[in-house]
Amino acid sequence: MASNYVQDMTEGKEVSLLVKFSVPMLIGNIFQQFYNMADSIIVGNYVGAGALAAVGSTGSLNFLFFSLCMGMAVGISILTAQHFGAKEDEYVKKIIANTIYITLVTGILMSIAGVILARPILVLLRTPATILEDATIYMQIVSAGLLGVAAYNAIAAILRALGDSKTPLFFLIIASIINVVLDLLFVRQFGLGVKGVAYATIISQVIAAVGLLLFAMMKNSYFHIEKDQLGMDRQIIERSIKLGVPIAAQSSLIAVSCIALQVVVNGFGESVVAAFTATNRIEQLVQQPFNSLGAAISTFTGQNIGANKLERVKRGYHKSNLLAAGFSIMMLFLAWICGEWIMRLFVKDATVIRVGSLALRITSTMYFPLGLIYTTRGLLNGAGDSFYAMVNGAVEVAGRVIFPLLLVAIPIIGVWGIWYATGFTWVITAIASIIRYRQGKWKYKSVILRNS
Repeated sequence: MASNYVQDMTEGKEVSLLVKFSVPMLIGNIFQQFYNMADSIIVGNYVGAGALAAVGSTGSLNFLFFSLCMGMAVGISILTAQHFGAKEDEYVKKIIANTIYITLVTGILMSIAGVILARPILVLLRTPATILEDATIYMQIVSAGLLGVAAYNAIAAILRALGDSKTPLFFLIIASIINVVLDLLFVRQFGLGVKGVAYATIISQVIAAVGLLLFAMMKNSYFHIEKDQLGMDRQIIERSIKLGVPIAAQSSLIAVSCIALQVVVNGFGESVVAAFTATNRIEQLVQQPFNSLGAAISTFTGQNIGANKLERVKRGYHKSNLLAAGFSIMMLFLAWICGEWIMRLFVKDATVIRVGSLALRITSTMYFPLGLIYTTRGLLNGAGDSFYAMVNGAVEVAGRVIFPLLLVAIPIIGVWGIWYATGFTWVITAIASIIRYRQGKWKYKSVILRNS
């Protein structure tokens, strides 16, 4: 089926295809981080460090709910990519049609859970009393818009599985600009504080979801669904859930590990919480090239597994790791040279700037293992080896629970154990991922081969 909005990755040079896919994805991921970065910069400068800490204290909890939505989107994308690679065009259209049901259920359930559980969980996390109210309000408003998050991620995941990373980029840019404008309007002009930041986030996300869907329906031939393809297909839903649930569980476990670390951070007071929030935002930005490579290798793997080209998958994976290594070295130098200047973008408090800039130096030494996590996870997910995703998540939980408790208790390390724990967790997770890759079980996980 011909379409101007797809890319067949089963033919051509591996590096050029990965880069061609990754660059729009990278730009899109950077703009997506503007949602968080704009919130942090505007709140930190126009409201104060307390409000910045309030928004930051919800980060891990928000990620928990977001990850459940995104996990299902990844399951759908694996199914889409492999059947696209196998040239089963009509079946791809049925997958897209059934995505509607999966997305509606996931988004609505997560919205309800987020609104109801926001305050009890934040209390359980020992969120400082001075920021608890603002944190609860922010969390509840953002949770109310989770259906928009689920919808955008599902549509974007399908388009990327078809090789189109440019269209989601376009709508992320629009949404990010709207988000920044609304942040300034709601916070600076209307004085809504953290409420304004939350409203800006969900409004921009819903706009991105609606715009992306309408555009895909008009321009992408795979979204031209016939009436007889709209029926609920139990097999597609079950296979999407089977692939998506372990990945959602992985992301949820990672979120739980981040929450466990946040509990330790909260015990050090408002300044450390603010510094941790800022460094988290920076590290999320640093992770985007790795995330983009991971998404590229996932789509690349899915399509080539569907086409039964295993050696091509291996070549693409090894070349993606070389790209990750180059970026890691570049960001290491940037963190050491410009760390303090970067921190000043987020907050004016001298203590927070000092703590944050030193913390960036610690974690930057372990960026390459972080890159390996993304590329290896991308390959395993694209191949359909989704069960390992839960093991991967469990490793991160163990790292973020055990390392902080051990390291902060050592007098010579103290508060810096928070950031050492993050880096060490990346290292052990990367090692576990590479072991799984070298075992080779991913070669036999194809949903095409298993269901043919």
